Amino acid sequence: MNRRVLVMLTALVAVFFFAGGVYYYADQQKKIAAAVTVEETTLVRPHSPVLGKIDAPVTIVEFFDPSCESCRAFFPVVKQILATYPEDVRVVIRYTPFHEGSDEAVRILEAARKQDKFEAVLAALMEKQPEWALHGQPDLKRAWAIAGEAGLELMGARLDSVKPEVDEVLKTDVADVKANGVEQTPTFFVNGKPLLNFSEQGLADLVKSEIVPRS
Repeated sequence: MNRRVLVMLTALVAVFFFAGGVYYYADQQKKIAAAVTVEETTLVRPHSPVLGKIDAPVTIVEFFDPSCESCRAFFPVVKQILATYPEDVRVVIRYTPFHEGSDEAVRILEAARKQDKFEAVLAALMEKQPEWALHGQPDLKRAWAIAGEAGLELMGARLDSVKPEVDEVLKTDVADVKANGVEQTPTFFVNGKPLLNFSEQGLADLVKSEIVPRS
């Protein structure tokens, strides 16, 4: 075999392995992208309520039960984070109806969204949670009354609360709770990262670590 043929064969082998490497890398990137897409889809859905700037670069996903006392304790903490970083942070609410009666409270919140009263009704239900979220014996009539006091038009809201799209929201969120291994509320993810140091300071620190300094 002369030198020229040997050089040509070596070059062909190199091209073959390079092409194979490019294909492998592209294939791996596709798999990674697919995994990321699945993760983002199960964390954030198009129907999910958003608090704060809709296109903020830092996303806090909160798996939230309206009847949960810990969710009520974290509510002002989350609001303070939004106030501290109004341009940088948004909160995506995922319904996690673990407690008895929480699915009905979710229906109240979804009806409030139809009337652009979501935040007002959410704040009222959190503030007065001890009045209606009685474990084992929730007072849902009181929950509806509290929503009315917050400005919700109740007749239309009751009709909206039982529409099929609300059933679908609950079904999807419950499925995503399972998909993400959520076993307690609140459970937080910040830009897809789970909150491992479960505390008010831990949440604040994780959010701060995701804030990109402005030039």
